[in-house]
Amino acid sequence: MPIFISGLKLFIVMLLLLPTGCAVNPVTGNRDFVLMTEQQEIALGRKMHAQILKEMPRYADVRLAQRVQRVGERLARNSHRSNLVYRFTVVDSTQVNAFALPGGYIYITRGILAYLNSEAELAAVLAHEIGHVTARHAVQRQSAATAAGIIGAIINAKVGVRGINQLTQLLGGALLSGYGRSQELESDRLGAAYLARSGYDPQAMLGVIRLLKNQALYAKKVSGTDKGSYHGLFATHPDNDTRLQAVIAAANSLRTDRQGQVGRDSYLQWIDGLMFGDSEAQGIRRGNRFYHQGLDLVLTFPQGWRLINKPQHVLARSVDGKGVVQFSMQDINRRISPRQFMQDRLGLKPLFNGRVYRIRGRSAYTAMAWSNSPFGRRLVRFVVVFRKDQAMIFSAVNSDSNNARRYDKALFALAESLRGLKQSERKLAKAQRIGLIRATRNTRFRQLARQSSLSDRAEDQLRLINGRYPKGEPRVGEWLKIIR
Repeated sequence: MPIFISGLKLFIVMLLLLPTGCAVNPVTGNRDFVLMTEQQEIALGRKMHAQILKEMPRYADVRLAQRVQRVGERLARNSHRSNLVYRFTVVDSTQVNAFALPGGYIYITRGILAYLNSEAELAAVLAHEIGHVTARHAVQRQSAATAAGIIGAIINAKVGVRGINQLTQLLGGALLSGYGRSQELESDRLGAAYLARSGYDPQAMLGVIRLLKNQALYAKKVSGTDKGSYHGLFATHPDNDTRLQAVIAAANSLRTDRQGQVGRDSYLQWIDGLMFGDSEAQGIRRGNRFYHQGLDLVLTFPQGWRLINKPQHVLARSVDGKGVVQFSMQDINRRISPRQFMQDRLGLKPLFNGRVYRIRGRSAYTAMAWSNSPFGRRLVRFVVVFRKDQAMIFSAVNSDSNNARRYDKALFALAESLRGLKQSERKLAKAQRIGLIRATRNTRFRQLARQSSLSDRAEDQLRLINGRYPKGEPRVGEWLKIIR
């Protein structure tokens, strides 16, 4: 026990020697434990911003970017940290998401823009993220994590007891697990206040929460899970939550306009032509097929499997969730065989049950090897096919380690489906986009679904993007989003 106490004393001394230990919170006026100055916070955000844009590039629509920036700046001027220069970036991602970095860097995906139905709802999402910045939530998390690391180092050096080490790891894990419920609710409270002060209707927050709830319901219907993309309490508490209702009621007293701006029609005009779903650069999923115009290729995945398109690879999960097949590509930089590529570039050693064969006249090799997978370390079937200067890499894995070859047939069929685009298929490799129509007395979502380019659950998806999921119908004269 005396050793542990001396370690804590040392920790306190170390904190006193740091450039900052406590700072006034811009929102509450209270002194928070932080280990980062505002200048350091901004520098960290600037560094992370460059990394984010490497992973998630900007969405290429300058006018839309300017409009989002204008809405964000309007909110930021009425925030607790109006001295910061805020940067609001629309990123080219299908995820329904938004997030913030320290120092005023805020991101919103084109994926969530497609589902929002007014300027006020856009403002609600941005205001919530501004709340995380103004309250310095990310800085608090970083400081807590740093403190946990220092405590862990002291305790481990002084005590060296496995039980204490585990306790420290638990402490660090809890501090790093994400924004807590109190921080998310604080961002809701701040966001509602910024909406009201900026002339928007704070009730828009409820619209966003209903949208996210409907997203979760749809996801559960399609895949059996209701796990959403958007972080924290903002996406998880119901719109009749008494705490949230109190937050919005308090914000109403701050209104600069009795009605509060909504801006439904103007917002819909902003997103007319917005890309919906997969981008052409990443490839287009239609049913169980994958089309890529730039690479001039078509792949046919197993029928009924769920396709997931990621920047690094495309994968499909079996209906029962026990099987995964995956496709990715790498450049060929040396004149080696597919077998050598598998060994040297993919690092698969040793290989089992290997054989050379040809797919549509191209060199190919298949073998099994131990590799990491979505199910942990497993024996995985691989196929490598050379096409021009690219290696096409296919793999299949079964969650049941006792039946590693269960999906061999599905994998060989996928690899052998590889071919170029037919002229008639080139339009299928183009991205879908949002369009607008005026609803008439006879307009129904079922009718619009039959006319839509959407190939999967078109009626449900049209209801979702128009805020009518699961059973609503259009109102006469309103603008509706369709997918072309």
